Amino acid sequence: MRRRHGVLLTAALLAQLAAGPSHAAAPAGWDPAGQCGVVRSGDTPLGGAEVTLYQAGDGRGAAPRVLARTRSAEDGRFTLDYRRPRDPNAVLYVLADLGPAPTRAPQAPAAPERALQDRPPRHGPDGPVTLAAVLSGAGAPPELVVNERTTVAVAYALARFTGPAGVSGTRPGLQNAAAIAHNLADTGTGDIAAPLATPPNGALTSTMAEFNTLANLLASCVTGDACDQLFDLARRPGHERPRDTLRAAVDIAHDPGHNAAALFALADTTPRYRPALPAAPDAWTVALRYDGNGRELDGPGNIAFDADGNAWVSNNYGYDADPAHPVCGGRTVLKFTPTGHDAPGAPYTGGGLYGAGFGITVDARGSAWVANFGFQGRGCPIDPTDLERSLSQFAPDGTPLSPPEGWRGHGIAQPQGMAADRSGTVWAADCGGGGVTRIPDGDATRAREVPTPALSKPFGAAVDPDGRLWVSGNGNDSVQVLGPDGTAERTVTGGGLRRPLALATDSKGYAWVSNSGILPVPCADTTADDLTTAALAGDTGPRPGASVTLIAPDGTPAPAPFTDGGLFLPWGIAVDGDDTVWVANFGGHRVARLCGTDLTACPPGHRTGQPLSPPGTGYSSDALERNTGLQIDPSGNVWLANNWRTVPVQTNPGGHELVVLIGAAAPVRTPALGGPAQP
Repeated sequence: MRRRHGVLLTAALLAQLAAGPSHAAAPAGWDPAGQCGVVRSGDTPLGGAEVTLYQAGDGRGAAPRVLARTRSAEDGRFTLDYRRPRDPNAVLYVLADLGPAPTRAPQAPAAPERALQDRPPRHGPDGPVTLAAVLSGAGAPPELVVNERTTVAVAYALARFTGPAGVSGTRPGLQNAAAIAHNLADTGTGDIAAPLATPPNGALTSTMAEFNTLANLLASCVTGDACDQLFDLARRPGHERPRDTLRAAVDIAHDPGHNAAALFALADTTPRYRPALPAAPDAWTVALRYDGNGRELDGPGNIAFDADGNAWVSNNYGYDADPAHPVCGGRTVLKFTPTGHDAPGAPYTGGGLYGAGFGITVDARGSAWVANFGFQGRGCPIDPTDLERSLSQFAPDGTPLSPPEGWRGHGIAQPQGMAADRSGTVWAADCGGGGVTRIPDGDATRAREVPTPALSKPFGAAVDPDGRLWVSGNGNDSVQVLGPDGTAERTVTGGGLRRPLALATDSKGYAWVSNSGILPVPCADTTADDLTTAALAGDTGPRPGASVTLIAPDGTPAPAPFTDGGLFLPWGIAVDGDDTVWVANFGGHRVARLCGTDLTACPPGHRTGQPLSPPGTGYSSDALERNTGLQIDPSGNVWLANNWRTVPVQTNPGGHELVVLIGAAAPVRTPALGGPAQP
């Protein structure tokens, strides 16, 4: 890195504008900076690329700002001199366009910074090859490498922030997405980044090979003659044909199941990066595992995001890597940063935590609430009777706000699903108690029990945009709707409801219910052994009743449930910022994605409930195990909890990872307080 000093003559500045590094205009007082780099395809340098440094637009659709522009030398190397933005959270990224040199009109002898600023961002209109790299988010390397791997990282991590004008978006989603790009590709070397290259990823899943295959796919255009094929195959139905390699990769990230086999065949023609996939995937989803410090996740149950996009995670068991060792209930709640690291001080303890299950939420004030179900492995010597009847509450920094025994009473018994609304009310479904607990304004001293006699084994909970609570009854195939004050409004049956688990509401007030078909939740008179028996029976294929039910705001269910798109053994469910529906499976290693009530977000001709994931397989991945919780963050990443192992040994059946589908969904504003809202 080098700094520019002194005052340059106008002639030198004009020469620099024509052929060398350039400054962009910036307010007085901004610090000068410099960045060296190289443009490569594999080990092959790419000279003559126009390299442009941008500051991403601050806000949806805002135009990015050009900070510097130059051209790579014959050996692919370049230097960008620019002014650092005042905003320390500004997202900076580099595009290398290998199109022909632009025709430049003669410039008046004015400051080249102004001349460069006034030129519109080009983003590859002169040629089919545009490579990219994120400069911000992980510290600038001594030499920035721009290649196909860094381009795939940008395309996926920033998929939901890359539009016709360039990269732009709202906080914190845009900033988090830029940081996540560094989990995929190392911008200092151009290699696979350490989080993707090492356990729990690396050789343990196929994601690294898939990522390399995507890089090979771009290389087929960069150094070959397959650009037209790439752009034709990557084009999403109903959208314009991509005009460069970056946009092609973004389109694949948006619709990963489209033309998957044909794209693999094209990638196989340019095996530049290894290891690569030996066969075509059913979809090009990039599934990245997180395991924190590697010694804390044991049966993660569900996920809730705070306003900054940090993930709070409930944990069934105390950690032990050996499934044969009996484990007792988990006494921690996890908090992960958007890049999958432990938040400061995490994991957190106290507040009555013990064996949390599916219940976790973040309220309007940023407090995290956890439902203590009392999970423990067979052989644990602790009697959970007194430990499975409480809720725990934590401040944003992890300080317990509930007493050492947790918040108790008010009908709390083996609590599971939790939800919060915009007014501050917190709800918990009491699976072992036959009702729900309502906590107005998040004040547990004012909590009260709300009986739900129409439900057996209340399990899932979700708040709609009107503040109403929707609760599933796993024991009697029903859903009940309560008003914001707890008044029973209606009971829903039919519509395919069968052993329902989680619920989610969309922006229009519709409720989506995941029907496991066969899974009895282990509360009241049902045990974990019963759940295990049913789950293993369901591994032979999709079970009868495995489906999703759509219920209108007035409580009317759709005539028939939806059964396609990878609905194998549905559990967790969430709706993204486009009202698209995502479903986790407690078996089958796959995720389903369905067209929601906003048909404009679906390919032309699609209907509500029609699968957007491949109909026969869904989005499958060997990074997934038995998934319960599924939630979507402000960057458009889909987070899943690997709750149990594929073959669960009941002494310690817990899984040990979270799995994140990078850039797969439309971002949502967090915390979730009643239907998804776009950031």
